[in-house]
Amino acid sequence: MEKVGNILANLPARDEEEAFETIASGQDVRIERITSRGHRSADNFWYEQDWQEWVLVITGAATVILEDGAETYDLGPGDYINIPALCRHRVEWTHPDQDTVWLAVHYHPVAAVAV
Repeated sequence: MEKVGNILANLPARDEEEAFETIASGQDVRIERITSRGHRSADNFWYEQDWQEWVLVITGAATVILEDGAETYDLGPGDYINIPALCRHRVEWTHPDQDTVWLAVHYHPVAAVAV
């Protein structure tokens, strides 16, 4: 396993699909690099995941829409969003002329403990 790397090294060539690469994973967490360039979710498609997803934009720009409340988020370098489990969401837009590199952390929330 690679212990040292650079999130911006060896970016994939532009393709018809976004590139998803797992960087690290464990029992209840997966960290991945996503590379987009002009990609967006298909019309009428919504992600709806059993896990939470914390996403940080490293480079580029994107627009993410959450269905619950029709909230729209324009994200640029350094911006992040934490998407709750089972929250329907989609990528509406990514920059068409430069790579949008995302760092995504997928995890299961810790159950609340009564005190």
